Amino acid sequence: MGERRESKKRETRQRISDVATELFFAHGFEAVTLDDIAGAANVSRMTVFNYFPRKEDLMLDRQDDLKLVFFREAIRTRPKGQSPIAALRVLVGKLREQKHPFARFDRHTAGFWRFVAASPSLEARLRELNDEAAEGLAIELGGPKPDGVARLAAGMIVLTLRTARQDAVRVFDRAGSAKKANAVFFALIDQGFAAVESLGAATQAF
Repeated sequence: MGERRESKKRETRQRISDVATELFFAHGFEAVTLDDIAGAANVSRMTVFNYFPRKEDLMLDRQDDLKLVFFREAIRTRPKGQSPIAALRVLVGKLREQKHPFARFDRHTAGFWRFVAASPSLEARLRELNDEAAEGLAIELGGPKPDGVARLAAGMIVLTLRTARQDAVRVFDRAGSAKKANAVFFALIDQGFAAVESLGAATQAF
């Protein structure tokens, strides 16, 4: 009974998110109200709030991915003797093989990030999620009270991913090639990870 209830909750959440995304793309993020979304999804306004406390979260609904929860888990559960960056390289390689949305660029993902970049409120929420991601990574790298080096490394990881994504969108828009966009995305991630690795080696912090 409990599993059926949880499954129904997940289905409702996904339906609301899908309906909201469709409305946002059709009319613009700012033009769509929560009442519009509730009506189109055939739920109450309160139900929308129960699943998505903020309007921006309807668009940025993969919050665990945006907060880099899987990055933090990879660092936390890495084999003994493996460096944090080595663990992240392995993770990114696996995500790439799986064609995970995080590690794939095509016209859909490029369109999504282009849409987010065009909305000040979505960009502001994304920065908040980036800050949460950096804080979580800093704790994994430096413990409950991470020092400046751990915070710097965490910030560099988050900035690497954001920059790689932005540049991949730019390349896709200019060249219309998912292959070129993906190449730029992973090349920049590799360069950014190398910089973090150098920081760790120079400071012997991790």
